[in-house]
Amino acid sequence: MKAKGLIMAASVAMLTLSGCVSHKKYNLLEADYNASQVALAESRTKVASLESLLAQARKNNQELKDNYAALQRTLDQSIMTNQSGNVNISKLVDEINASNNYIKRLVEAKSKSDSLLMVLSNNLTRSLDTSELKDVDVKVLKGVVYISLADNMLFKSGSYEISSKAMDILDKIAKIIKDYKNYSVLVEGNTDNVPISRTNIRNNWDLSALRASSVVQVLQNKFGVDPQRLTAGGRGEYNPVATNATAEGRQLNRRTQIIITPSLDQFMDLIDKAPDTDSSTAANVK
Repeated sequence: MKAKGLIMAASVAMLTLSGCVSHKKYNLLEADYNASQVALAESRTKVASLESLLAQARKNNQELKDNYAALQRTLDQSIMTNQSGNVNISKLVDEINASNNYIKRLVEAKSKSDSLLMVLSNNLTRSLDTSELKDVDVKVLKGVVYISLADNMLFKSGSYEISSKAMDILDKIAKIIKDYKNYSVLVEGNTDNVPISRTNIRNNWDLSALRASSVVQVLQNKFGVDPQRLTAGGRGEYNPVATNATAEGRQLNRRTQIIITPSLDQFMDLIDKAPDTDSSTAANVK
């Protein structure tokens, strides 16, 4: 306003000095001046607005740069994690394949063993005549051959001396055993629960063990079975297959079993070769 006053004063002075400037021209000059002031104010407003927009654009640009940097860091981390995950998945797949192959070998070994045992059982059954089969029961259960020999065929009551009648049967069993050299043989004696009264035999434990030992020694000494494959054991009256309350049940419980089992060496070798697994691999795979 002060500047305006000065300008007006200067204009009046000039008019006064000139004496020839009309009042109409003065009004035109004043109008031009006012219009110029309005235009200057508008220009300043536009400049301020543009500066504000520029500042906001710069701020937005910096935010975009920051967001881009954050996204890049996230992408880099994802790539590293994915690469690590691929390594873990590949290792896990290798371990699964190794375990599957190991299980396959175990199953094949078990199937082969079961097949051989069935052949052994069939060969033994075919070697016995009808009368002998009445005193011998042959079964294959859970990968083991059980040959159960009747007590009254093998021994006299209360005795552990093998009868002559049993020799033919033991001879046939020995031939089968010798054909399967990689199989172990356990001879197991069993009794009923009737107490024994012999001065040289204290109880049914003694009787069952002595009977098993007698069979083992006949297989070894008379029929040539390798003693390293043989084991003698007594179960006494504590492994019954029938009730001891009846004569028929007690007769069934008085038995000697020849138990033929596959050698565990091949299975132990497989166990020793079991593939190592890293439990942390599965834990790291998401």
